[in-house]
Amino acid sequence: MIENEAALIEAARGAAQHAYAPYSDYQVGAALLFDDGAIITGSNVENASYGLALCAETVAVARAMGEGRRGGLQAVAVIGPDGKGDGAPITPCGRCRQVLNEVAQLGPSDPLILCVGRDEVRRVRLSELLPHAFGPANLA
Repeated sequence: MIENEAALIEAARGAAQHAYAPYSDYQVGAALLFDDGAIITGSNVENASYGLALCAETVAVARAMGEGRRGGLQAVAVIGPDGKGDGAPITPCGRCRQVLNEVAQLGPSDPLILCVGRDEVRRVRLSELLPHAFGPANLA
């Protein structure tokens, strides 16, 4: 458990409010917590050409990298829309796991991923979601 868990989840919830999801109507928010206490958020951005859609986690990572952040990723909260699906906690998709891994390996860190559902928060390490990950260290 992390100290700012409630604030991180609330930041993800707020980010989901800004999602652009006219096709799926599935608003996702993500919030990244860095070791200096900074929280960077992102929301999913859909596109009429479905393959061009961006997940919330990818948007948040792009924002963080655009601010010059390299490593220091401590935790990530991911939340989906209330009232959609069965309310189970959502996890980052495979692509987002890889994108998060890039930032984590620059740390190096193994961030805690908070998968937020209607009545439950599932807490898992990124290394559990993406075992045997490929990253920057593999290219050295």
